Amino acid sequence: MLISQRIYEYIEKRKMTQLEFSKKTGISQSTISDWRRKGTNPSADKIMIICEVLDISPYELLQGTENKKHKEYRSTDYVVVGRDTEEFLLLESYKGLDTDAKKRLESYVKELKNK
Repeated sequence: MLISQRIYEYIEKRKMTQLEFSKKTGISQSTISDWRRKGTNPSADKIMIICEVLDISPYELLQGTENKKHKEYRSTDYVVVGRDTEEFLLLESYKGLDTDAKKRLESYVKELKNK
């Protein structure tokens, strides 16, 4: 199965429209349509953002199955160990903070590390 076919399957599973997917990834709708129409795959530089938007690992996207041995994968911002872990949820919460709140939290973490 082509990677692009998997992308369309995950888009449908997430009940996401092609327009929503396009906006969230920053990939043009025409490019996304070309994947299906021309049977092509996305360029390598798009894989990580696609995985982040679809909430899947690159392994899931590229191989079609989750690799039980390799739960860890790189996101665009950090290393994630399983999307249902407490660490991931904390990182997602951090990403949603405004700049001031992030600075306060970073200071707090530094103080905790020094103790």
